[in-house]
Amino acid sequence: MLQIAEAVQLTDTGRQREANEDSYFSRAPLFAVADGMGGAQAGEVASRMAVEAFERVDEVSAPPEEVLRHAAEEANREIFELAHRDASRSGMGTTLTAALLHGDEISFGHVGDSRAYVFREGKLKQITNDHSLVEELRRQGKLTRDQAAEHPQRSVITRALGPEPAVDVDTMTFSARPGDVFLLCSDGLTGMVPNEQILEVISLTQEPSEACELLIA
Repeated sequence: MLQIAEAVQLTDTGRQREANEDSYFSRAPLFAVADGMGGAQAGEVASRMAVEAFERVDEVSAPPEEVLRHAAEEANREIFELAHRDASRSGMGTTLTAALLHGDEISFGHVGDSRAYVFREGKLKQITNDHSLVEELRRQGKLTRDQAAEHPQRSVITRALGPEPAVDVDTMTFSARPGDVFLLCSDGLTGMVPNEQILEVISLTQEPSEACELLIA
């Protein structure tokens, strides 16, 4: 059974936003990151509600993908209901990417454009697929990856927790190996730092905390 050597969490408002609408949860073997959306601090509320649903997970004996899906669906229901009770929260939502390590495998639950990556043997692989307008256009062959990265609507997501009463949660299970480095992040990172630079930083740093600091510097 694999053990987590170190888990590091870091968030930063950055230079382009006045408020930080990201939230995260880290309690091995379960991890989650969420990036909220909506005015009047509604995005911050939505992302916090999403990770709180994972904080309440105290039983991981069920199939891991089922655990992740259930927590995400519970968060979706709670966010949707709050938005309909409180007009100031109308339209709020959040992305979610969560991971659960079990044995020699790691499972992911995913909604939106926050991402999960694995760094292995000198290579960086994106595990999740963005639920975004530009990613749909790219898969249809209408945009190249470079065009998608510069597209004016690159921040438009096609799936989130909260806007609808039900949500489709992507789940997947990935074989983990000793030495793997997993990264969960919002588009606050990937919208500013290309994959090539993420790879370079992780490759050249020995400590996860140092890599996190460099990535958001």
